[in-house]
Amino acid sequence: MPDNQGKIYLSIDYGDTYIQPLLLAALHSRLPPDLLIFLTHSSPPPPSDSRFLQWRQYEDLDFERLLGNPKTCLANSYIIRKALIRKHFLSTTVAHWLVKNPGSVLRRHVKGCVKFEVDFAEFLDEALVEAFELRESWERNERLGADGERDWWILKPGMSERGAGIRLFSSEEELTAIFEEWDPPSDDEDDEARDDEDEAAHSGNEDNVVAFKLKTSRPHDESTAKGNGIITSQLRHFVAQPYIHPPLLLPPPHPPAGRKFHIRTYVLAVGALKVYVYKPMLALFAAEPYQAPLTTNSGDLGRHLTNTCLQSGEREGSVHAFWSLPSTLPFLPRPSSSEPEQEWRESVFTQILTTTSALFEAAARTTSTHFQPLPNCFEIFGLDFLVDGEGTAWLLEVNAFPDFAQTGEELRGLVQGLIEGVVDVGVRPFFGLGKGESGDMVEVLDIDLGRR
Repeated sequence: MPDNQGKIYLSIDYGDTYIQPLLLAALHSRLPPDLLIFLTHSSPPPPSDSRFLQWRQYEDLDFERLLGNPKTCLANSYIIRKALIRKHFLSTTVAHWLVKNPGSVLRRHVKGCVKFEVDFAEFLDEALVEAFELRESWERNERLGADGERDWWILKPGMSERGAGIRLFSSEEELTAIFEEWDPPSDDEDDEARDDEDEAAHSGNEDNVVAFKLKTSRPHDESTAKGNGIITSQLRHFVAQPYIHPPLLLPPPHPPAGRKFHIRTYVLAVGALKVYVYKPMLALFAAEPYQAPLTTNSGDLGRHLTNTCLQSGEREGSVHAFWSLPSTLPFLPRPSSSEPEQEWRESVFTQILTTTSALFEAAARTTSTHFQPLPNCFEIFGLDFLVDGEGTAWLLEVNAFPDFAQTGEELRGLVQGLIEGVVDVGVRPFFGLGKGESGDMVEVLDIDLGRR
């Protein structure tokens, strides 16, 4: 029998035809080929004491083996990270950190949230009893009238993904109408949905519940049929944030001029805990030219939402490399004479670095119940930032298992570089191979949580 001592067994099955070949190519090029044993679906499990890398979808990972072999088994996901990836938990994470650290950069780069839970529209009044910020905003809007410059809010289901269920509103009546739109048609159907949801919850996998809820969303109108609808009884947690207006828009002739965009930043968390930001980033543009939200266009989400998952067709012109955007924009404010001049892209990137560092430290130190970094895990997160008209980058959300395919074929090399960087700083050191080349992986956090 061949001597497999010191070999690295690899179970690589991401379940995505876009990313799978990039994973295999990066592992072959960044790890010593003579040490690698790639497993197939029919392969027997490797010996219990062998070095073992799992790079799979969350629900396919062998967490029992991961927990039982912290020195030899490595996986591409933490088990518990709700403090970051669930919107209502993320809001709590930031709020708790700011109480203890009022001068944190998070105050300047994360909008405050109003959190509430509601099953049906008829209970909305009770859910908003303590939503003082919303009620004050609605009172101001009522005084302004329909033609005034109103406060707008963006509603987000706490556990939705891919832009599902996001809506805009500026009054209590508009918010009520949104929830009435989502009310299930009958009690019998709702009871059946609850039973199936309970079964998913009892499976022991936090992501099964979300997968079930998205899968069973029923269309009620045209926007829902396009994948942007939910049922409130299935997603009870909601957050409302102040709508960021005006956003930064590119002027003509730069394509795609006049369309709102957000920045997708890939962030790697390693062990317990180092955090890296991948410098190449994406700029993801809305499908239609931007207009300030009005009561007449707030339902036209193609102008307001930049999530390319909501766009049909080939998303032509919607995905660009961030660093390919024009370096100078004539309407951004100039820095004061006492500050060093920094072009807007570099300024935004600096803001992203500091915000990401503070966010992960906040999750690790203040909400350890809901974010538990393990020494034998690493994970790629997709952080979304929106830049406002003054050049400030605002964190929108944190995504686990981000959709790499939205990058497209033209920018596939950007994702390839990311995966190679992950292997260099997240895989090689764990197996005693030393850190590889990692020029585009910018380290922003290195703290000891006592689990190394």
